[in-house]
Amino acid sequence: MNITKRALIALAGAAALVAAAGMPSAAQAEGKQIVYLSAGLDAPFWRYVSKGVEAAAKEHGYDFVALDSRNNTQTQLQNTQDALVKGASGIVLSPTDSSTAPAVLNLAQKAGVPVSFAGIGTTSGEYVTFVTSNDEAGAYDVGKALAKAFEAKGWKNAEVGMVTISQARQNGVKRTNGFVRAMEEAGNKIVARNEMQTYTADETYRFVQDMLTAHPEMRGIFVQTDSPTLGAKRAVDAMRRGGETLIGAFDGVPEFLPMIEDGSIVASGMQQPYLMGKTAGESVIAKLEGGKTEKEVVLPILTVSKDNMAAILPDLKLTVFAGELK
Repeated sequence: MNITKRALIALAGAAALVAAAGMPSAAQAEGKQIVYLSAGLDAPFWRYVSKGVEAAAKEHGYDFVALDSRNNTQTQLQNTQDALVKGASGIVLSPTDSSTAPAVLNLAQKAGVPVSFAGIGTTSGEYVTFVTSNDEAGAYDVGKALAKAFEAKGWKNAEVGMVTISQARQNGVKRTNGFVRAMEEAGNKIVARNEMQTYTADETYRFVQDMLTAHPEMRGIFVQTDSPTLGAKRAVDAMRRGGETLIGAFDGVPEFLPMIEDGSIVASGMQQPYLMGKTAGESVIAKLEGGKTEKEVVLPILTVSKDNMAAILPDLKLTVFAGELK
């Protein structure tokens, strides 16, 4: 029996228990609720997406629930079952990776519940809208900024390392492709790569320490998401490579801003997660209420550097940091 069949049986059993208790099943529910299924709410990016989905739900009179899959496929499937049994009207999904999304879509389709994606897409299945960012262009711009910084220091044919998000995620592949293209165009070389498993600063700290030990002349590091970049900075400092190994980043946390200001981070390609979540939430609600929807919405990435940070800070405060930065 495959995982989808098991999940459907579990869902049916849970729905029967709810009905027996005199409570409405997902099919019977008249309540209005938007559920956000997050890959991992411990990551600031997904927390900001969640706030955007919540804002859309509340603006349209829907209740809101966020469920954390903790980067675990089975937890994601269980969260889907729970959401449907408890009467979700619509779902916004940021899956653990693209290959795990079809199982969620299958369950939701059986229950007649529309799904939109925020940030990470799917390899197959029916959905309303995929809200994404121009990841490849954003990573390319970060790579160009890093290459320009190498040139300013007189570093030619620079050795560079990457700490990537999952390459099973479509956005991860795009970030890798964009950055590699920028490095190749500038005559620089990727000499080390590690792929995140836990998405923590400590994990990336270990990755970067190993990279710098194996490649003591490495001039740059590109980290493909937010908090792990702080681990890269810590490793560079611990190895006494400040000023000798430059950092390019993706996404953003408030701690980035002083680091960009003092040059510790050359540039960060910041997605707009609050806007992403709000757009995905609004698309599901539009589907529920008979409005117009688009199959894909591509949001611009804000490439933030010391030169432009002050000018775009008002946008960063809302669309990137979801109002958490005062």
